[in-house]
Amino acid sequence: MGRKRVLITGAAGFLGSHLCDRFIKEGYYVIAMDNLITGDLKNIEHLFGLESFEFAHHDVSKFVHVPGKLDYILHFASPASPIDYLKIPIQTLKVGSLGTHNLLGLAKNKKARMLIASTSEVYGDPSVNPQPEEYWGNVNPVGPRGVYDEAKRFQEAMTMAYHTFHGVETRIVRIFNTYGPRMRLNDGRVLPAFIGQALRGEDLTVFGDGSQTRSFCYVDDLIEGIYRLLLSDYVMPVNIGNPDEITIKQFGEEIIKLTGTNQKLVLRDLPVDDPKQRRPDITKAREILGWEPKVSREEGLKITYEYFKSLPAEALINKEHKDFTTYNR
Repeated sequence: MGRKRVLITGAAGFLGSHLCDRFIKEGYYVIAMDNLITGDLKNIEHLFGLESFEFAHHDVSKFVHVPGKLDYILHFASPASPIDYLKIPIQTLKVGSLGTHNLLGLAKNKKARMLIASTSEVYGDPSVNPQPEEYWGNVNPVGPRGVYDEAKRFQEAMTMAYHTFHGVETRIVRIFNTYGPRMRLNDGRVLPAFIGQALRGEDLTVFGDGSQTRSFCYVDDLIEGIYRLLLSDYVMPVNIGNPDEITIKQFGEEIIKLTGTNQKLVLRDLPVDDPKQRRPDITKAREILGWEPKVSREEGLKITYEYFKSLPAEALINKEHKDFTTYNR
């Protein structure tokens, strides 16, 4: 019957590269696809010599052709930080709409099962906490975050339409804040922003009064949840994240303690539509997948900090912050 083949889009990104590692480990043949607009080949270069791995430099917003059979498609191609989607809003919308459409068509043609990476941003600035999958969200479609939020919401709708109308096997994961090695240091998200500022000896920037909350999941835990969801029989969206909620102010204090620096927290105006709360209800993941996070924030942060410390000095230079507001995402 041969080795199962999986296409992973956004494969040179943070999550995509970890997915490549997991599927190689599980014995799959991995086809990694990325246009490298935000991804980095360094994240997957350790796989290039393997006979079970190939890389395709391609934008999935254009027609996608993959020769041979495909068993699974994991669609993780998308800008994922505010800095990215403020800078490339049209591409963000296109990869969530045209890219998803192209890949669903490929899944239909290949009779492959497809999992899409949605996120907690479909909930917008929630009026319900924690957020269960049944909550429809509170999203501003014309705000600065709308290009990302609505791309993900459309992506879910298109995926479900292909499932119900064409009978394509689909899975939808809603990813909450995730961290770990291979995050981009200056991508505008709260954890790498805080660690980058600490390593540069800068004060840590907190937007708003710091009372807004986030829930951080270590990347290995997230990948395990995604893998289980792909192989499950459940077709509706599933939250994968860590329900251990913390305020941004408390989190900044944890980073200062972790890095052993003496920086202060500096308050700035809260960006438009920045969510006040983020905490997943993972009841479905527990009951359906037998999944829950295992890595504590203390343990995961130590690993992530050591990764960032190992980067070359030029990686610490924040090239983005002069032009784009960073968010506590």
